[in-house]
Amino acid sequence: MVRERLRIAVQTADQLSMAGLSSYLGDRPEITLLAAEQRTQADVVVVAAARLTGEVVAGLRRAAAETPTPVVLVLDEIGDVDVLTIVECRAVAVLPRVAATGDRVLRSVLAAAAGGGVMPPNLVAELLEHVRRLQEELVTPTAADGRLTAREVDVLRLMADGMDTAEIATELSYSERTVKNVFYALTTRLNLRNRPHAVAYALRKGMI
Repeated sequence: MVRERLRIAVQTADQLSMAGLSSYLGDRPEITLLAAEQRTQADVVVVAAARLTGEVVAGLRRAAAETPTPVVLVLDEIGDVDVLTIVECRAVAVLPRVAATGDRVLRSVLAAAAGGGVMPPNLVAELLEHVRRLQEELVTPTAADGRLTAREVDVLRLMADGMDTAEIATELSYSERTVKNVFYALTTRLNLRNRPHAVAYALRKGMI
């Protein structure tokens, strides 16, 4: 039985990346290379960019809305805070450009086509932290009567001690994004203006 060739579309922001990826993938016997405009017909799309700029993310979101095709991302810079955007845009494999050898790109493409994924450890850790946060919020929902969750109390207590976002993240083993999200959620829910207002509120209520 002849194995069906995978249809792969490549999209890049520069001609050098396009030439390199197209040359390698196009030479593989298990792959049929499609033009970028044929991405809706592809089994996997490979997207190479310097970083997840607003323009790149907008393009990925439009494409994700059109078709559920899995995406392999090759990025110069990968930040922990990009993880939710990456998942939202149907990217199932992410490779730093410095580590994106031909073999690694091929393995990522094959994994994506088979329903799997490849993520750097830092992104996996951030994703797991986000899932843990959601689970905790489901178990300990935020109250509408002005009470604070255990996580919010921890963050405000450290703010009261004069710690900045990075120091709080280190102390609680959270990402900086998580700390910012916790603070944004409580200030929005309780109509608090800023850090001093939030700390004063918690102290006045005897919560910290």
